[in-house]
Amino acid sequence: MTTTAAADLWVRGYHPAPDAERRLVCFPHAGGSASFYFPVSRALSEVADVSSLQYPGRQDRRTEKGIDSVAELADQAAEALRALDDERPLTFFGHSMGAVLAFEVARRFEQDGRGPVHVFASGRRAPSAHRPENVHQRDDDGIIAEMRKLSGTDPRVLGDEELLRMVLPAIRSDYTAIETYRAEPDTRIGADVTVLVGDDDPRTSLDEARAWEQHTTGAFDLEVFPGGHFYLTDQAPAVIRLLKAHLAG
Repeated sequence: MTTTAAADLWVRGYHPAPDAERRLVCFPHAGGSASFYFPVSRALSEVADVSSLQYPGRQDRRTEKGIDSVAELADQAAEALRALDDERPLTFFGHSMGAVLAFEVARRFEQDGRGPVHVFASGRRAPSAHRPENVHQRDDDGIIAEMRKLSGTDPRVLGDEELLRMVLPAIRSDYTAIETYRAEPDTRIGADVTVLVGDDDPRTSLDEARAWEQHTTGAFDLEVFPGGHFYLTDQAPAVIRLLKAHLAG
């Protein structure tokens, strides 16, 4: 597959802004899709060309097999994003699994000599902060129960039994990828890192969020918001203001 063809599969741009001075790339959570970031793209189109990733196995890629390895996801995503190389400064934003994927794609870009200037890691503990988790080993009902508990899945999907059963294999692949991911404490990127977390997130404690600092040689900042794992749904205006200040600066 050519790099351009890979980009067509992986990258969605809902509000193209070719004259913007910066590019923001958004990485969805486990079970998420590119359209989750449609409101972000709309809100930031005046200050950045916003792209979001579409993983295999969902929406217009629903007939494709999911990828159950963060390393493989990062390899393919990095290949696709290289086709967007237009010399504009890159910023990555990822939520939950997307935060880890943004980190791993940043590592690959830095190996090429052109990494992002900033990584916003949302709702995810530091790459080396491991917890034993087994959602990917549950039956379908167990995975659905987890999705309902975290409140990050479109209710239209959860309410459509046929659609839900169709996308469950890809969601299981996502959970397998993130729950089997491991990073050493000395794995670092050079980009500045801002971590965003809900103060009541059952998946990421504040100490686990602060531990991201050891994974960058750049600047580090921690932003805490009211809410749980999907705090950014209710706190979207504040998150967008934060991103806009960075992208316009």
